[in-house]
Amino acid sequence: MKIGVPRETKNHEYRVGLTPGAVREVVAHGHEVWVESGAGHGIGASDSDYERAGARIALSAEEVFEQTIMIVKVKEPLRDERARLKPHHLLFTYLHLAPDPGQAEELIASGVTAIAYETVTAPGGGLPLLAPMSEVAGRMSIQAGASALEKSHGGRGVLLGGVPGVEPGRVVILGGGTVGNNAAHTAVGMGADVTIVDRSLPVLRHLDESYGGRVKTLYATRDAIERLVLQADLVIGAVLIPGATAPKLVTRAMLVAMKPGAVIVDVAIDQGGCFETSRPTTHADPTYVVDGIVHYCVANMPGAVARTATYALNAATLPYVLALADKGWKEALKDDAGLRAGLNICNGNVTHPQVADALGKKYLPAITQLG
Repeated sequence: MKIGVPRETKNHEYRVGLTPGAVREVVAHGHEVWVESGAGHGIGASDSDYERAGARIALSAEEVFEQTIMIVKVKEPLRDERARLKPHHLLFTYLHLAPDPGQAEELIASGVTAIAYETVTAPGGGLPLLAPMSEVAGRMSIQAGASALEKSHGGRGVLLGGVPGVEPGRVVILGGGTVGNNAAHTAVGMGADVTIVDRSLPVLRHLDESYGGRVKTLYATRDAIERLVLQADLVIGAVLIPGATAPKLVTRAMLVAMKPGAVIVDVAIDQGGCFETSRPTTHADPTYVVDGIVHYCVANMPGAVARTATYALNAATLPYVLALADKGWKEALKDDAGLRAGLNICNGNVTHPQVADALGKKYLPAITQLG
């Protein structure tokens, strides 16, 4: 199969779909890989690195799309990229379609087959292609929040770890999954006062055992969330319903009663955000203020640590890339129900139930598209 790796064009997105090492593996399986010139510069990989791995270097994104069948990316295709997609293309990337009907409509119209990293499932449950970026984003959320809390950045002027004689900052994490767990890991390491809120008692028990009492856990109710948010210096939004729009857990009314200069970091922004006042921001302009509360809502947080994030992502995606290329996408999806769950768009149809529900579209099961 001919596989294309275009350069990412989203604001301050430095990750790349395949590393040179991943390309070498794909080529060893007998496939042809075209990499757009400069695609790997953000992770320190030159065109010559890719050539040594067996890739062909394309001089433009147009050439990548024209020469290949499977397009492997990191972020959702932007408008100019969507215009290059044809019915014969297989797109494998993060899509996050639920809060983005414009992208969904254009992908449907293009006739492309689109598999979303974020809805691929593992045999024992979980989201194996979302997990590595959730780990990165969770840890970064505390780093970003700590910076935003500095007075010069509009925050309260609070040091999360405090110092002897001064209490530490209060961190509230909404959601105890991969993002929340990794956020807690970093916040605890910084010495913050950490509380995790979740609706799963098994998750809360696991977190309590894992941190040995260094974090507080609380079952998620509206009352508990409101009470904690009003006391917090930093709130991390880490909720996820696979494929669906994130629930709005913090309302505009709550913001008015929060501590002036408190910070909220919405890691769920790719799925629409879990704060009522959230809107996507970029690394170039990451924060804004509503009712005295600093909002950090960067939609591609891991792009700032592109090398770490790309290698973590490739370790998870490479087996799926090889399966799709070796078997062809239809056979690969027939053989792997978890990969089949990643199919979001096919033949102009929406093939994931939560995505279809969020977009108000008719749902057609993925299995019906496999012949």
